[in-house]
Amino acid sequence: MKILITGSNGQLGNELADILSTGKGEIGAIDPAYQGAAVTSIDVAELDITNGKAVTEYVKSENFDLIINCAAMTNVDACETNFETALRVNALGARNLAVAANETASKFVHISTDYIFGGDADIPYAEWDTPAPATVYGKSKLLGERYVSEACSRAFIFRTSWLYGYVGNNFVKTIIGLAQKNEHIKVVYDQVGNPTHANDLAYHILKVALTDVYGFYHCTGSGICSWHEFATEIVRLTGLSCIVDPCTTDEFPRPAPRPAYSAMDNLMLRSTVGDEMRDWKDALKHFMDKFYSDAANAS
Repeated sequence: MKILITGSNGQLGNELADILSTGKGEIGAIDPAYQGAAVTSIDVAELDITNGKAVTEYVKSENFDLIINCAAMTNVDACETNFETALRVNALGARNLAVAANETASKFVHISTDYIFGGDADIPYAEWDTPAPATVYGKSKLLGERYVSEACSRAFIFRTSWLYGYVGNNFVKTIIGLAQKNEHIKVVYDQVGNPTHANDLAYHILKVALTDVYGFYHCTGSGICSWHEFATEIVRLTGLSCIVDPCTTDEFPRPAPRPAYSAMDNLMLRSTVGDEMRDWKDALKHFMDKFYSDAANAS
Protein backbone atom coordinates (compact mmCIF):
# COMPACT_ATOMS: atom_id res chain seq x y z
CA MET A 1 0.00 0.00 0.00
CA LYS A 2 1.26 3.47 -0.92
CA ILE A 3 0.11 6.35 1.27
CA LEU A 4 0.62 10.11 0.90
CA ILE A 5 0.26 12.44 3.89
CA THR A 6 0.19 16.17 3.08
CA GLY A 7 0.69 18.76 5.81
CA SER A 8 2.94 16.25 7.52
CA ASN A 9 4.63 18.80 9.78
CA GLY A 10 1.40 19.45 11.66
CA GLN A 11 -0.15 17.73 14.67
CA LEU A 12 -2.31 15.24 12.78
CA GLY A 13 0.20 14.49 10.05
CA ASN A 14 2.79 13.65 12.68
CA GLU A 15 0.43 11.27 14.50
CA LEU A 16 -0.57 9.51 11.28
CA ALA A 17 3.05 8.92 10.33
CA ASP A 18 3.87 7.67 13.83
CA ILE A 19 0.96 5.23 13.96
CA LEU A 20 1.72 3.88 10.50
CA SER A 21 5.36 3.43 11.50
CA THR A 22 4.66 1.64 14.79
CA GLY A 23 1.48 -0.16 13.78
CA LYS A 24 -0.48 1.14 16.74
CA GLY A 25 -2.10 4.19 18.25
CA GLU A 26 -2.78 4.94 21.88
CA ILE A 27 -6.22 3.34 21.49
CA GLY A 28 -4.76 0.13 20.05
CA ALA A 29 -3.23 -1.61 17.07
CA ILE A 30 -4.24 -0.64 13.55
CA ASP A 31 -5.29 -3.14 10.89
CA PRO A 32 -2.50 -5.45 9.60
CA ALA A 33 -3.40 -4.24 6.09
CA TYR A 34 -1.15 -1.25 6.81
CA GLN A 35 1.87 -3.39 7.63
CA GLY A 36 4.73 -2.55 5.31
CA ALA A 37 2.93 0.45 3.83
CA ALA A 38 5.14 2.86 1.89
CA VAL A 39 4.36 6.21 3.52
CA THR A 40 5.33 9.51 1.93
CA SER A 41 5.03 12.48 4.30
CA ILE A 42 5.30 15.90 2.70
CA ASP A 43 4.63 19.52 3.55
CA VAL A 44 4.57 22.76 1.58
CA ALA A 45 8.34 22.71 0.99
CA GLU A 46 7.98 19.48 -0.99
CA LEU A 47 4.60 20.18 -2.64
CA ASP A 48 2.50 23.33 -2.80
CA ILE A 49 -1.05 21.97 -2.92
CA THR A 50 -2.32 25.29 -4.32
CA ASN A 51 -0.42 24.52 -7.55
CA GLY A 52 -2.88 22.31 -9.42
CA LYS A 53 -0.48 21.27 -12.17
CA ALA A 54 2.24 20.30 -9.70
CA VAL A 55 -0.22 18.32 -7.59
CA THR A 56 -1.58 16.39 -10.57
CA GLU A 57 1.88 15.59 -11.92
CA TYR A 58 3.15 14.47 -8.53
CA VAL A 59 0.18 12.27 -7.63
CA LYS A 60 0.06 10.67 -11.09
CA SER A 61 3.78 9.90 -10.98
CA GLU A 62 3.43 8.06 -7.66
CA ASN A 63 -0.02 6.46 -8.01
CA PHE A 64 -0.93 6.35 -4.30
CA ASP A 65 -3.56 4.02 -2.89
CA LEU A 66 -4.51 6.51 -0.18
CA ILE A 67 -4.02 10.27 0.11
CA ILE A 68 -4.63 11.98 3.46
CA ASN A 69 -4.79 15.76 3.29
CA CYS A 70 -3.80 17.38 6.59
CA ALA A 71 -2.59 20.59 4.92
CA ALA A 72 -4.57 23.69 5.88
CA MET A 73 -4.39 27.30 6.94
CA THR A 74 -5.66 26.90 10.51
CA ASN A 75 -4.88 30.31 12.02
CA VAL A 76 -8.49 31.40 12.41
CA ASP A 77 -7.74 35.07 13.06
CA ALA A 78 -5.18 35.34 10.24
CA CYS A 79 -7.73 33.95 7.80
CA GLU A 80 -9.97 36.96 8.45
CA THR A 81 -7.45 39.31 6.82
CA ASN A 82 -5.79 36.84 4.44
CA PHE A 83 -8.90 35.43 2.85
CA GLU A 84 -7.28 34.80 -0.55
CA THR A 85 -4.61 32.61 1.05
CA ALA A 86 -7.28 30.83 3.08
CA LEU A 87 -9.25 30.19 -0.10
CA ARG A 88 -6.25 28.87 -2.00
CA VAL A 89 -5.07 26.53 0.74
CA ASN A 90 -8.30 25.38 2.38
CA ALA A 91 -10.51 25.21 -0.70
CA LEU A 92 -8.53 25.16 -3.95
CA GLY A 93 -5.67 23.12 -2.48
CA ALA A 94 -8.14 20.53 -1.27
CA ARG A 95 -9.78 20.49 -4.69
CA ASN A 96 -6.44 19.99 -6.46
CA LEU A 97 -5.67 16.94 -4.36
CA ALA A 98 -9.20 15.56 -4.74
CA VAL A 99 -9.08 15.90 -8.53
CA ALA A 100 -5.71 14.15 -8.67
CA ALA A 101 -6.94 11.40 -6.34
CA ASN A 102 -9.99 10.83 -8.50
CA GLU A 103 -7.92 10.62 -11.67
CA THR A 104 -5.66 7.97 -10.12
CA ALA A 105 -8.51 6.07 -8.38
CA SER A 106 -6.91 6.80 -5.00
CA LYS A 107 -8.91 6.96 -1.81
CA PHE A 108 -8.87 10.48 -0.42
CA VAL A 109 -9.21 11.69 3.18
CA HIS A 110 -9.78 15.39 3.79
CA ILE A 111 -9.77 17.05 7.21
CA SER A 112 -12.36 19.70 8.03
CA THR A 113 -13.56 21.52 11.11
CA ASP A 114 -16.36 22.37 13.54
CA TYR A 115 -16.08 25.97 12.29
CA ILE A 116 -18.26 25.09 9.29
CA PHE A 117 -21.22 25.24 11.70
CA GLY A 118 -22.86 28.40 13.03
CA GLY A 119 -22.33 27.67 16.70
CA ASP A 120 -25.90 28.40 17.81
CA ALA A 121 -27.01 24.81 18.49
CA ASP A 122 -27.87 23.32 21.86
CA ILE A 123 -27.24 19.66 20.99
CA PRO A 124 -24.17 18.21 19.21
CA TYR A 125 -24.08 18.70 15.44
CA ALA A 126 -24.63 15.56 13.36
CA GLU A 127 -23.21 15.04 9.87
CA TRP A 128 -26.54 15.98 8.29
CA ASP A 129 -26.87 19.35 10.00
CA THR A 130 -26.73 22.44 7.81
CA PRO A 131 -23.42 24.35 7.81
CA ALA A 132 -23.48 28.10 8.46
CA PRO A 133 -19.89 29.31 8.99
CA ALA A 134 -19.37 32.75 10.51
CA THR A 135 -15.64 33.11 9.77
CA VAL A 136 -13.41 33.19 6.72
CA TYR A 137 -11.71 30.08 8.06
CA GLY A 138 -15.00 28.23 8.33
CA LYS A 139 -16.19 29.44 4.92
CA SER A 140 -12.95 28.39 3.22
CA LYS A 141 -13.07 24.95 4.87
CA LEU A 142 -16.72 24.49 3.88
CA LEU A 143 -15.90 25.34 0.27
CA GLY A 144 -13.06 22.81 0.48
CA GLU A 145 -15.54 20.16 1.65
CA ARG A 146 -17.81 20.90 -1.31
CA TYR A 147 -14.97 20.82 -3.81
CA VAL A 148 -13.76 17.47 -2.46
CA SER A 149 -17.26 15.98 -2.56
CA GLU A 150 -17.72 17.09 -6.15
CA ALA A 151 -14.26 16.19 -7.42
CA CYS A 152 -13.58 12.78 -5.88
CA SER A 153 -15.89 9.76 -5.78
CA ARG A 154 -13.74 7.97 -3.18
CA ALA A 155 -13.52 10.67 -0.52
CA PHE A 156 -13.86 10.64 3.26
CA ILE A 157 -14.34 14.06 4.87
CA PHE A 158 -13.51 14.20 8.59
CA ARG A 159 -14.70 17.09 10.72
CA THR A 160 -12.91 17.48 14.03
CA SER A 161 -12.47 20.10 16.75
CA TRP A 162 -10.19 21.48 19.48
CA LEU A 163 -7.30 19.37 18.23
CA TYR A 164 -4.08 18.92 20.17
CA GLY A 165 -1.02 16.72 19.64
CA TYR A 166 2.60 16.23 20.59
CA VAL A 167 4.05 18.29 17.73
CA GLY A 168 3.43 21.99 17.15
CA ASN A 169 1.46 24.59 19.07
CA ASN A 170 -1.96 24.01 20.56
CA PHE A 171 -4.25 25.04 23.41
CA VAL A 172 -2.90 22.45 25.84
CA LYS A 173 0.69 23.60 25.44
CA THR A 174 -0.37 27.25 25.62
CA ILE A 175 -2.17 26.70 28.92
CA ILE A 176 0.79 24.76 30.36
CA GLY A 177 3.09 27.66 29.46
CA LEU A 178 0.76 30.27 30.95
CA ALA A 179 0.25 28.24 34.13
CA GLN A 180 4.01 28.01 34.62
CA LYS A 181 4.36 31.80 34.50
CA ASN A 182 1.20 33.11 36.18
CA GLU A 183 -0.74 32.70 39.42
CA HIS A 184 -4.03 33.42 37.63
CA ILE A 185 -5.11 33.07 34.01
CA LYS A 186 -8.46 33.85 32.36
CA VAL A 187 -10.21 31.46 29.95
CA VAL A 188 -13.64 31.79 28.38
CA TYR A 189 -16.42 29.65 29.83
CA ASP A 190 -19.15 30.44 27.25
CA GLN A 191 -17.66 28.49 24.33
CA VAL A 192 -18.37 24.76 24.35
CA GLY A 193 -17.00 21.89 22.28
CA ASN A 194 -15.08 18.59 22.16
CA PRO A 195 -11.32 18.42 22.90
CA THR A 196 -9.74 15.93 20.48
CA HIS A 197 -6.42 14.11 20.80
CA ALA A 198 -4.74 13.97 17.36
CA ASN A 199 -3.59 10.41 17.98
CA ASP A 200 -7.19 9.23 18.43
CA LEU A 201 -8.30 11.05 15.28
CA ALA A 202 -5.44 9.52 13.28
CA TYR A 203 -6.37 6.04 14.51
CA HIS A 204 -9.96 6.45 13.32
CA ILE A 205 -8.96 7.93 9.97
CA LEU A 206 -6.91 4.82 9.24
CA LYS A 207 -9.76 2.62 10.44
CA VAL A 208 -12.32 4.27 8.13
CA ALA A 209 -9.95 4.53 5.16
CA LEU A 210 -9.93 0.74 4.75
CA THR A 211 -13.66 0.80 4.00
CA ASP A 212 -15.65 1.95 0.98
CA VAL A 213 -18.13 3.90 3.10
CA TYR A 214 -17.34 7.30 1.65
CA GLY A 215 -18.79 10.56 2.90
CA PHE A 216 -18.77 12.76 5.99
CA TYR A 217 -17.54 11.74 9.45
CA HIS A 218 -17.49 13.68 12.69
CA CYS A 219 -14.56 12.53 14.81
CA THR A 220 -14.02 14.28 18.13
CA GLY A 221 -13.16 13.31 21.66
CA SER A 222 -15.97 11.89 23.78
CA GLY A 223 -17.60 14.39 26.10
CA ILE A 224 -18.33 18.10 26.01
CA CYS A 225 -16.76 20.94 27.98
CA SER A 226 -16.01 24.64 27.85
CA TRP A 227 -12.57 26.08 27.17
CA HIS A 228 -12.49 27.04 30.86
CA GLU A 229 -13.20 23.47 31.95
CA PHE A 230 -10.59 22.20 29.49
CA ALA A 231 -7.98 24.63 30.81
CA THR A 232 -8.83 23.83 34.43
CA GLU A 233 -8.25 20.14 33.81
CA ILE A 234 -4.96 20.84 32.05
CA VAL A 235 -3.70 22.91 34.98
CA ARG A 236 -4.87 20.30 37.48
CA LEU A 237 -2.85 17.65 35.67
CA THR A 238 0.27 19.85 35.73
CA GLY A 239 0.12 20.03 39.53
CA LEU A 240 0.78 23.76 39.36
CA SER A 241 -0.96 26.19 41.71
CA CYS A 242 -2.21 28.51 38.95
CA ILE A 243 -5.92 29.39 39.22
CA VAL A 244 -8.03 29.41 36.04
CA ASP A 245 -10.59 32.20 36.26
CA PRO A 246 -13.65 32.14 33.98
CA CYS A 247 -14.36 35.01 31.64
CA THR A 248 -16.82 35.72 28.84
CA THR A 249 -16.12 35.86 25.13
CA ASP A 250 -16.88 39.60 25.24
CA GLU A 251 -14.03 40.02 27.72
CA PHE A 252 -11.63 38.32 25.33
CA PRO A 253 -12.41 39.70 21.84
CA ARG A 254 -10.74 38.14 18.81
CA PRO A 255 -10.63 39.23 15.13
CA ALA A 256 -12.66 36.14 14.14
CA PRO A 257 -15.82 35.23 16.09
CA ARG A 258 -15.68 31.88 17.88
CA PRO A 259 -18.68 29.54 17.89
CA ALA A 260 -20.48 29.49 21.23
CA TYR A 261 -21.40 25.83 20.74
CA SER A 262 -19.49 23.58 18.35
CA ALA A 263 -19.84 20.12 19.92
CA MET A 264 -20.25 17.37 17.33
CA ASP A 265 -21.82 13.92 17.40
CA ASN A 266 -19.76 11.03 15.94
CA LEU A 267 -22.90 9.51 14.47
CA MET A 268 -21.37 8.16 11.25
CA LEU A 269 -18.51 6.50 13.13
CA ARG A 270 -20.91 4.73 15.47
CA SER A 271 -23.02 3.61 12.53
CA THR A 272 -20.12 2.16 10.52
CA VAL A 273 -16.72 1.16 11.92
CA GLY A 274 -17.50 2.01 15.55
CA ASP A 275 -16.59 4.98 17.72
CA GLU A 276 -13.61 4.27 19.97
CA MET A 277 -12.74 7.89 20.67
CA ARG A 278 -11.62 8.24 24.28
CA ASP A 279 -13.26 10.41 26.89
CA TRP A 280 -11.58 13.78 26.59
CA LYS A 281 -10.28 13.68 30.17
CA ASP A 282 -8.75 10.21 29.72
CA ALA A 283 -7.09 11.18 26.44
CA LEU A 284 -5.78 14.41 27.97
CA LYS A 285 -4.26 12.60 30.95
CA HIS A 286 -2.43 10.20 28.62
CA PHE A 287 -1.19 13.17 26.60
CA MET A 288 0.03 15.03 29.68
CA ASP A 289 1.81 11.98 31.08
CA LYS A 290 3.63 11.40 27.80
CA PHE A 291 4.31 15.09 27.27
CA TYR A 292 6.07 15.42 30.63
CA SER A 293 7.83 12.07 30.22
CA ASP A 294 9.20 13.12 26.82
CA ALA A 295 10.29 16.48 28.22
CA ALA A 296 12.11 14.78 31.10
CA ASN A 297 13.86 12.38 28.74
CA ALA A 298 14.87 15.22 26.43
CA SER A 299 16.53 17.06 29.29
